[in-house]
Amino acid sequence: MAIGALVAATTGLLSFNLQAQTSASAKPGEPITLNFNNAEIEAVARAMANIIGANVVVDPRVKGTLTLVTEKPVSKTVALNQFLAALRLQGFTMVESAGLYKVVPEADAKLQSGAVSVSDDAHPGGGAIGNQITTQIFRLNFESANNLVAVLRPLISPNNTINANPGNNSLVITDYADNLRRIARIIAAMDVSNASDVEILPLKHAIAVDLAPLVLRLVESSGAAPGADTSFKTTLVAEPRSNTLILRAANPARVALVKSLVDKLDQPTDAGSNGKAGNIYVVYLKNADATKMAATLRAAMTGQAPAAAATAGAGTTAAGATVSATGGQVQADAATNSLIITAPEPQYRQLRAVIDKLDARRAQVFVESLIAEVSADRAAEFGIQWQGALGGAGSANIGLLGTNFGTSISNIINLSTSVANGTPSLARGANLGVAHNTNGVYVLGFLARFLEDSGTGNVLSTPNLLTLDNEEAKIVIGQNVPFVTGQFTNTGGTSGSVNPFQTIERKDVGLTLKVKPQISENGTVKLTIFQEVSSVLASTVNAVNGPTTNKRTIESNVLVEDGAVVVLGGLLQDEYSGNQEKIPVVGDVPFFGNLFKSETRTRKKTNLMVFLRPVVVRDAAATERLSVDRYESMRSGQKEAQPVPSTMVPINDAAQLPALPVAPGAVPAIQRQP
Repeated sequence: MAIGALVAATTGLLSFNLQAQTSASAKPGEPITLNFNNAEIEAVARAMANIIGANVVVDPRVKGTLTLVTEKPVSKTVALNQFLAALRLQGFTMVESAGLYKVVPEADAKLQSGAVSVSDDAHPGGGAIGNQITTQIFRLNFESANNLVAVLRPLISPNNTINANPGNNSLVITDYADNLRRIARIIAAMDVSNASDVEILPLKHAIAVDLAPLVLRLVESSGAAPGADTSFKTTLVAEPRSNTLILRAANPARVALVKSLVDKLDQPTDAGSNGKAGNIYVVYLKNADATKMAATLRAAMTGQAPAAAATAGAGTTAAGATVSATGGQVQADAATNSLIITAPEPQYRQLRAVIDKLDARRAQVFVESLIAEVSADRAAEFGIQWQGALGGAGSANIGLLGTNFGTSISNIINLSTSVANGTPSLARGANLGVAHNTNGVYVLGFLARFLEDSGTGNVLSTPNLLTLDNEEAKIVIGQNVPFVTGQFTNTGGTSGSVNPFQTIERKDVGLTLKVKPQISENGTVKLTIFQEVSSVLASTVNAVNGPTTNKRTIESNVLVEDGAVVVLGGLLQDEYSGNQEKIPVVGDVPFFGNLFKSETRTRKKTNLMVFLRPVVVRDAAATERLSVDRYESMRSGQKEAQPVPSTMVPINDAAQLPALPVAPGAVPAIQRQP
């Protein structure tokens, strides 16, 4: 049965001349010929409603014309599918809902209540024709729904949707039925078990424990994409007893990759200079400390600080040794002071070059210090005192006339009393006095005292230290003196136990020298110095609050040339004090005023200086020369201090250091010149 459709060129209106006849005479299943040329979409939709025998509603937003022509008669289903294809090309579609067909824009089709089917149905798309939009739910058994969203999103038209439900691992897709059938085939091919069977890989030459982390890092080096499923990641376990690898990969391709890597790495070690040890090398250190050297090398290999390098690296072996990102491994054996290096030969050569530079003999520094303290005390005293009685014997009143100055025990009143008792006590110096017999008693009537005192002291300390470059050395020469820090007594208690106690803290008192040298490339020596000279004040040894200490401390950083002398610090102190007692007016008379006054003067000078001289000792010969020089100096001093031979006393020799043995062909050591 033919359906004609003519469009007026001027009005654009569709003519349905045969529509009434078609509706009246059409039989079910009879083919239909379509011939719409630039017809309005709404008019074509009404004609299709008559053909399929259903109600069709056109959205007001659906505007435009279309051309729909068939060369030969087609079935109603094919005619409807061609109508939907024409709408699809213009961005429209038709959605079925409870027997009602709606022609709407394609972007709104997913919001309409269309047909919904699940992946368990025999026909994906719910049996809808190819150009009809429908919603399909795919339930996944193995693959992750989130992983497939990124794969399927480009295959779905922009106006339609795809969503993942992680709860039950399913996909909800709204699209045309023919595209849903294609997507169903894609999902069926991808939704398969990702885990392969367990593979056993026996090794012939390599060690399974060492090879497993290396192969695993190579296989997983690319890392997983954000949001990727890692439930079936590659698992590679080493079995030490049989020296095999146990593999469980995500897919056969990954299994083949692991097998290929294992075959390439499981090769016999080339016979080289290291013999059967293969790529494990032992380096015995001569000067450096193996533990510190290992930490430094690991830090250099991983590009991190030594503290961080102890825990860094791409992986960790079964023994807990850190493996660097470059494939090498460095461990220290403290007992033999050696390094154990596991690395390929090229990398070992590179490490060995670094070790040879670091394991060089370190220079030493011999530090001589001189602490010189010179003190000078001078005191002078001059005074004249006199006294006399006025009146005769038996007089009722007797007057006294004289002078008395408070110069300790030397004042005339105290001396008069001691003379009367017969126990005179005179002060130091020249004392000139006259005692007069008065009524049978000798009374001191005149006293003149002259005194000049001087004293000097010289304290010289020369502590010496020999230490490695950049290593701190310390020397302490003195006493460990106790200081009371607390006490308890129960003196007022009348009952109960009495448990008195004292708490004591001991401190070093004497000479302390701490030096840390650092030698620069130009020979200058940087010294970090702490020097202390302390002593206990003799008059406070038995003090109630504990002894008092005199302390002189220097703490400084200096730069000194090799063998030069530098002064660190010192004290120059000059004290003067004077005291004069006299009779007013009379004591000021020139020359004769000295008969009526007493005068004392004291002066104290203290010079304290600290000097230091570092000497760089770079090799064994220099160290031996220095040691022999000091040894022979002490030995020569002991020779000079030998007692004078005596026939009366049988002991004529003192202890003396033995002479140092001289190696064959060696030149005897020359004693140090004064």
